[in-house]
Amino acid sequence: MNDLNSIQDCLVLINGVKIPCVGFGTWKLPDADSTVDLIKTAIDCGYRHIDTAFMYQNEKSVGKAIRTCGLSRSEIFVTSKLSNASHGYENTLKEFEQTMENLGIEYLDLYLIHWPRPLPVRETWKEANEGTWKAFEELYKAGKIKAIGVSNFMEHHLDALLDTANIAPMVNQLELHPRFVQRELVTYCKDRRMIVEAYSPLIRGDFDHPVLVEIAKKYNKSVAQVLLRWSIQQGFVPLPKASSKERILENADIFDFKLSDEDIEAMKVLEELGRTGSHPDTAPF
Repeated sequence: MNDLNSIQDCLVLINGVKIPCVGFGTWKLPDADSTVDLIKTAIDCGYRHIDTAFMYQNEKSVGKAIRTCGLSRSEIFVTSKLSNASHGYENTLKEFEQTMENLGIEYLDLYLIHWPRPLPVRETWKEANEGTWKAFEELYKAGKIKAIGVSNFMEHHLDALLDTANIAPMVNQLELHPRFVQRELVTYCKDRRMIVEAYSPLIRGDFDHPVLVEIAKKYNKSVAQVLLRWSIQQGFVPLPKASSKERILENADIFDFKLSDEDIEAMKVLEELGRTGSHPDTAPF
């Protein structure tokens, strides 16, 4: 990852599509003018990768920001995700059209299955994902999506999908941070040339651990910057969110230092704390 010098530098997906190495997350941002302004501020600060989802209920604001930011569509990498209520072939095609109407753009750069085994299809998740992925492949081949992938998929979810897929997922978006490293799953994905994205890379603001505080002091950086730098050095694409220009700029300023092997080792003490979100097989939604 030594060749990454800014948030606009890219990793390359297996199909050759370039994905900016840091994204701007929009989870919990409202569908409101404030979100439009915040995303445009992020773009003004250099972000070229915006991550949303149908479940976030803010696609309209995300789309408005992208359309009115002053940059051409091709300069912004846009991700959205299929909701848990719309798994299956026909439902997927229907919701994709709604997503595109919400966003008001001509194509998606990346479309993900948000959760592998949601409540609406908990007992028939394999068949539902098979139908969904068939729709994803058709949309991809039609040029409506530049890349297709998944989110929150563990090894057994991926194994089941790959049994019937013609095109393998190009991305897996996972909860990843020093508290929750998912080493075996990350290795599984990288062995299959899936780019790994890290959501909740800032551990939802849990910055008080003394090891993180000490490392941040060492580099004269914030804990948030240390966490994002960790993500970059693991080869992940972190998706931090922020609610102020100051934080947006801070989260981008992570390319002028490098964590040492000793730092990385010291941070392993956080792993006993575990995930902050839901388990993909038992998520209550």
